[in-house]
Amino acid sequence: MDVNWIAATPAVFVVLWSTGFIGAKLGLPFSEPFTFLFTRMAIVAGLLSALAVVLRSAWPRSLAEAGHIAVSGLLVHAAYLGGVFAAIHAGMPAGLCSLIVGLQPLLTAMLARRVVGERVTPRQWLGLSLGLAGVTLVLGDKLAPAGAAVFAGFGPGALGLSAMALAGITAGTLYQKRFCSGMNLASGTAIQNAASAVAMGLAALTFETMRIEWTAQFVFALAWLVLVLSLAAISLLMLLIRRGAVSRVASFFYLVPPLTALEAWLLFDERLGAMALAGMLVVAAAVALVIGRPANG
Repeated sequence: MDVNWIAATPAVFVVLWSTGFIGAKLGLPFSEPFTFLFTRMAIVAGLLSALAVVLRSAWPRSLAEAGHIAVSGLLVHAAYLGGVFAAIHAGMPAGLCSLIVGLQPLLTAMLARRVVGERVTPRQWLGLSLGLAGVTLVLGDKLAPAGAAVFAGFGPGALGLSAMALAGITAGTLYQKRFCSGMNLASGTAIQNAASAVAMGLAALTFETMRIEWTAQFVFALAWLVLVLSLAAISLLMLLIRRGAVSRVASFFYLVPPLTALEAWLLFDERLGAMALAGMLVVAAAVALVIGRPANG
């Protein structure tokens, strides 16, 4: 039973993770992005802290250990989610945002050798080059569709925010593996969310009005993101990072953009053109080259 559950973990994680972009799009009409995230992360930090107390979970034994956990949280939660939410709020389609962030495996492969000693083979470098071609196809279709102006529907700032999210989740995954792989899931994730809530609160105070419309749709989106994403999916991500090499963990992310695109099409009628769809396939093939193992081992 335990073996079957562990084997199913990556698939469950991918499905849950893909819905985060949808939850963001559902809730953002009623709240500014940093205010939304501050509210979400503060609730999660409180729930996980209470859970850690009930379970008598181990807390960091030193300030340095707690600091590493907080830094990983700022990367995985604040930088990543802050970039995603702000990009979608700025008008970037959820499917496109998830595709850009889904390039994490390519960046992870480039950095893994330097950070955690994982070697990048010539086959993987071929995949990296192919991935860049796929991104060019997707962005070429989405940034200037049918001869329209570049960045139609969203400004270049949204692209920069999604790039920040990509950098955050990539750096956070590597940092987590190197410095925090042994952290307790309940207490560690509580610290991560608490640190990120402070960062998002400061950003909201600086750049936003901090007003929220407490509609049924917003409450549903907030509850989904708290319970399904922050408690379930993030815990699965931490478990996967602890159990596997970062390159293999990162490989799960390449499945997220197609799922998100399908969900966005069903719920919001977001459409990807033929060139963008072809680009998605190229990116998937590229990541398979980067992450996959040669037939001869």
